Amino acid sequence: MQEPEFTETKSKETAVPDINHQTGSITKLQRPVQSQEQWQKYGEQVSAFLATLPDYLGGFFNQYKQPLVSVGLIVGAIVSVKVLLAVLDSLNDIPLVAPTFELIGIGYSAWFVYRYLLKASTRKELTSEITTLKSQVVGKNIPEA
Repeated sequence: MQEPEFTETKSKETAVPDINHQTGSITKLQRPVQSQEQWQKYGEQVSAFLATLPDYLGGFFNQYKQPLVSVGLIVGAIVSVKVLLAVLDSLNDIPLVAPTFELIGIGYSAWFVYRYLLKASTRKELTSEITTLKSQVVGKNIPEA
């Protein structure tokens, strides 16, 4: 029977030369250094991007002005409502403030009913004030009913 012949192959990993010449000394491996030209190229790209950024943002804002303003107003309204609710909640925690506000609300409601809702003439006065307020808010004359 014939024995197979083995040939020894050397890979590139085993062929690494010994970089340490003395015992106990460690030689640092140097990393590849990018040249100054590459850094200048990157700097020029960044500066070109930053130079066109204001024009790009200005065009974007001009194109989408109305939706951006609408979104801003909606977000502002939501934040305002949250702050108002937090303030009212903190006022509710103060002793005697919540019952006082309730008494003020009940008193104002009673006055409003007495002043505007009991008689027909005062109800007409209230409707005319409401239509006047509507015309002031909307900006056009609304015919009175």
